[in-house]
Amino acid sequence: MQTDQDISDPAAQVIEAERQWLDAHLKLDLVLLDRLMADEYLQVNDRGELLNKQQVVASFKSGNRYWQEARSGDYKVRVYGEVAVVYGCWRAKGVNAGLSFDYAARYVSVWVYRDGRWQMVSDQSTTITNEE
Repeated sequence: MQTDQDISDPAAQVIEAERQWLDAHLKLDLVLLDRLMADEYLQVNDRGELLNKQQVVASFKSGNRYWQEARSGDYKVRVYGEVAVVYGCWRAKGVNAGLSFDYAARYVSVWVYRDGRWQMVSDQSTTITNEE
């Protein structure tokens, strides 16, 4: 939850949006995901494919996904006016399309401030293969 101090701090606002994004994944909250994703959202997936907002939301609607754990941190935020770039790490465990996953990655996400809120326009993650 944001405090009064965060209202004038764009980096804190973006980190809060990142936390909401993660929570929406964990709870499969499609309404919140839709709100956080810009209409022009594009994701670069782990196979190098571009997925648009409709494709990503549809993958959550399939009912074949369950998250046991989702957490993120190690945020580095760069704000350029109404655009923010976030670098971070995240970890997720669960089941997708009947297959178990345990995924750790470093990611970059791009957010745009419009209509009084931050919306993600793109993200991409790279698997961390040797966690220490």
